[in-house]
Amino acid sequence: MGPLVDAKPTARADDWIDSFLRHLQAERGVSPHTLRNYSHALNEFHRWYQAERGVSPSWPALERDDFRNYLRHLGRNKLGRAAVQLRFSALRTFYKFLARRGVVEHSPMKNLTMPAREKRLPRFLTVKQMVDLLKAPWREQGSVSSGADDPRRGGGAEPPVESRRRGRRVEGSVPARDVAILETIYSCGLRISELCALRGEDIHWNEQLVRVRGKGKKERVVPIGIPALRAIEAYWERRTSRPSPNEPVFHRSETSSEPMSVRTLQHRLKRHLAVAGLDPKLTPHKLRHSYATHLLDAGADLRSVQELLGHAHLATTQVYTHVTTERLKKAYDDAHPRA
Repeated sequence: MGPLVDAKPTARADDWIDSFLRHLQAERGVSPHTLRNYSHALNEFHRWYQAERGVSPSWPALERDDFRNYLRHLGRNKLGRAAVQLRFSALRTFYKFLARRGVVEHSPMKNLTMPAREKRLPRFLTVKQMVDLLKAPWREQGSVSSGADDPRRGGGAEPPVESRRRGRRVEGSVPARDVAILETIYSCGLRISELCALRGEDIHWNEQLVRVRGKGKKERVVPIGIPALRAIEAYWERRTSRPSPNEPVFHRSETSSEPMSVRTLQHRLKRHLAVAGLDPKLTPHKLRHSYATHLLDAGADLRSVQELLGHAHLATTQVYTHVTTERLKKAYDDAHPRA
């Protein structure tokens, strides 16, 4: 989410905002990231309205002009179009919630003209870059398997269980865990919140399938490759015990029983990207982009990729076809004598 106009905490409470956020968390099962963004967006609007009018907003009484004024306010603060779209997406979802509860009859933002959405193609890693990233956790520890060059074999082989780095003991399960996490994200195309929520019972070893809890508590079953399964097995072997069916697949640390957190995963990925010589600003979601792009490049059909990613709408998946089309056009321009 873009920079907040006023990110200072406030003691103000709005019962409907609080009720909406509880609904998102308990009934719709949104990710912590989405919950935080929606909370920021709604509370930011509340603070702006209070500063402008001297009173808290009465949600049923607000009109389209109120939101036009807010839109102009965001424009004066030079927020990007994506940041503005995200704020109004939160407000629209909030008004749908109010309408279902009979608080309002319709959304006052209906037919409100918004700035055009920026058309940005998703960034992704090449297959070689992915292989380099898969090897990075062991490389950081000072030991890399020569057998990791083949993407079908995976990046986690048999380095020493323990080593020392800057005078501190490096846990043997930590690099093994990170390799398993990277392999699983790339093998299954998972969102990081989905990966952190995986439990032991979700992996069906014989069938090579994983049950995934996606957005809105929707479940899907996706294939998982042998390299990822081997990496998970290697990680579990380095822990004191294998997880029970209800325990997380990936733990926060060597001794913790807590699941891997999104924040910790993001931090670890930055380190591994730097070790692999890649841009450390790339997010874990770019691994999901890479998964989708590589599938389409290899001939997978769009509908299948949509189901694998857990996209509700085909249009969300179609952005990856633009990526592959642009690559084909570039290859044609570079290679054809009469391009």
